[in-house]
Amino acid sequence: MAIHEAAENYLETIYMLRKKNGHCRSIDVATDLGYSKPTVSIAMRNLRASGHVLVDDAGDLTLTPLGLEIAQRMYERHEVIASFLIAIGVPEEIAYHDACKIEHDISPESFAAIKENLPKLTKE
Repeated sequence: MAIHEAAENYLETIYMLRKKNGHCRSIDVATDLGYSKPTVSIAMRNLRASGHVLVDDAGDLTLTPLGLEIAQRMYERHEVIASFLIAIGVPEEIAYHDACKIEHDISPESFAAIKENLPKLTKE
């Protein structure tokens, strides 16, 4: 099942917030992404319906195995692409911002080549 870029961003954000804080609620996602609470609530309802996210009675968001797989893939792409951009001289803040855009559109072949060649660029 194809998933849209916005959904990938939500899943990655939930993953990163849970990794950082040990928990994640819709308000945390809204704050992190700068979105309104109603916008995030609609997205979470859709992600629950599609089997990517679970929400407990306290409002804590948990990724299902399907959601976790996508979130981890996007997070890896984000980190590897940002590291690549930094290695070729892009300032860190710009590299992370640009990586967020690139991670959704890059082909598996191009990503694999970047990932494979990144160690060569970071050797000192």
